[in-house]
Amino acid sequence: MSIFKQNRWILPLFGVILVCFSAIILLVPELGLSEERDKVYVGRLQSPLLSSAPGPGQTVVSAGDRTKPVAEPAITAGTAIVRQSHPELSAVPRALVTAWKPVPASEWLNTKPLVLKGNSASASVTAKNKASAAVPIRQPQNARETRRKAAGTAAGKSKDKKTALTKQHPPAILYFSRTKLLSREERDQSTRSYAVSEEEVLLLQKIVMAEAEGEPYKGKVAVANVVLNRLRSAHFPNTIKAVIYQKHQFSPVANGRLKRVKPNQDSIRAVNAALSGVKEVTDDTYYFLSLKLAQDLTVHHSQTFSEKIGNHSFYR
Repeated sequence: MSIFKQNRWILPLFGVILVCFSAIILLVPELGLSEERDKVYVGRLQSPLLSSAPGPGQTVVSAGDRTKPVAEPAITAGTAIVRQSHPELSAVPRALVTAWKPVPASEWLNTKPLVLKGNSASASVTAKNKASAAVPIRQPQNARETRRKAAGTAAGKSKDKKTALTKQHPPAILYFSRTKLLSREERDQSTRSYAVSEEEVLLLQKIVMAEAEGEPYKGKVAVANVVLNRLRSAHFPNTIKAVIYQKHQFSPVANGRLKRVKPNQDSIRAVNAALSGVKEVTDDTYYFLSLKLAQDLTVHHSQTFSEKIGNHSFYR
């Protein structure tokens, strides 16, 4: 006691030392618990796949009906990482893996627009858009003219296409006036109509082939025009067959060539064109002959010359 009386600072120093020692004793268990707590947190941060499957450096030990990974020390970049397995914590990720189901892409990539109910602003915007769509847009004058020209071009193309189809498939009925062959559009002016049979179309194709096989396409159409002109005239027979088989008129009929020939594509096209109203000679042309091959030149001396197409001379 005399020592404490002589040195008064010893007693406070002793008290400080006692307090520090007590604090050290209390902190040592807390450090141990914090280590355990950190290990628990590390186990929670692991993914379900890592917690359910053994990682590198781990071994699998069967305990009852469970398979648990047993942690072994793994060294990464000079640092020791301790992996421990906790049965209670590993069961939770497995339950999460079982309960988790992937959402199909069609559900989260939905392209349907979102509709906000009770949103007056969006409703007003929609109403304005509908109103603007209802107002007709005025086109400039140039655009309207362009559309009008395009429509006229389309109409012309359709008319040309119709004419081409008519030439491929000639009309079954011919219309005549007193002086010419009429088109279907002019049939109101006709004084006579004539129904053409398939046999007569073929006969007309054969006479064109026999008379003008080596002639240009225009000359083939002209030969068909002469036959149809005779059909219209009152000075010749009133059927196509009778016109072709009239005596002393067409040389292929006399020498038998008419029966042997087979019409080619040009002859067929020429006959179809003539039946459709295409004319390469005038409506009063009734004769033709080749001055190089003809033996009888009576027509040449008695009729009026009209024109020459290929090797054929045509007369009125």
